[in-house]
Amino acid sequence: MSDDVTSDWLGDEPGRADPMRAVRAQTKPALPKRFYKEAGFTEGEGGFRLTLDGRPANTPGRNPLSVPSRDLARALATEWGAQGAFIDPATMPVTRIVNTTLDGVAPRREAVAEDLAAYAGTDLVAYRADAPERLVADQARAWDPVLEWARTALGARLILSEGVMHVTQPEETVAALRQAVFAVENPYRLAALHTLTTLTGSLLIALAVLHGRLTPEEGWAAAHVDETYQAAVWGQDAEAEERLAKRQAEFHAAATVAALAG
Repeated sequence: MSDDVTSDWLGDEPGRADPMRAVRAQTKPALPKRFYKEAGFTEGEGGFRLTLDGRPANTPGRNPLSVPSRDLARALATEWGAQGAFIDPATMPVTRIVNTTLDGVAPRREAVAEDLAAYAGTDLVAYRADAPERLVADQARAWDPVLEWARTALGARLILSEGVMHVTQPEETVAALRQAVFAVENPYRLAALHTLTTLTGSLLIALAVLHGRLTPEEGWAAAHVDETYQAAVWGQDAEAEERLAKRQAEFHAAATVAALAG
């Protein structure tokens, strides 16, 4: 077994797009069989590296699959150890985020931070419903504390809008949020922040989770006030709930990486 055993199924090497692979992915090919008995990790100069049957593993980009803390390495090994007869990447969100960190974020940290900073002008919590009264109250209860935290902790004061009408945020607000993003120097935490933000549409909620102002559960609930309201009024949709559960697992994995990497 080579030490880049994950390269064939956890993703393409960055910068090497394969259109045929994209077509094949739509057909949902069979999952690879588990080829190892034990998953663990070893400590070295580069941190803690995942091992499979004692042999070091690599990312899809052939970087050492290493993390900066023992607890995060244990979380990685737990995902790999929990696999059954087949290896299912969908059940390995921590591994996917770590792979993204090492192959995509670490070598282009500034570009990732710039991408995140763009959310400062379109944050979810700035766009409020004007009716019904219950939804208006739910949004205020979930989002107003986040806005207050952003104002006091980050120096970012957002202007609110009703409905979907775009509102231009003050330059100093955008600058303050951009500074908060670029202050995240740890690439694992930056990758986690990116996942938290893209899953919620809110840089403020993501930053609040990253800095411990919100628990992952509170952050997820705050980001899905509208969905919770709609489900309460119209009932739950099984397929929508399944999709949401998968995204929530990814969100919690990102919060785990952020907490254990720092």
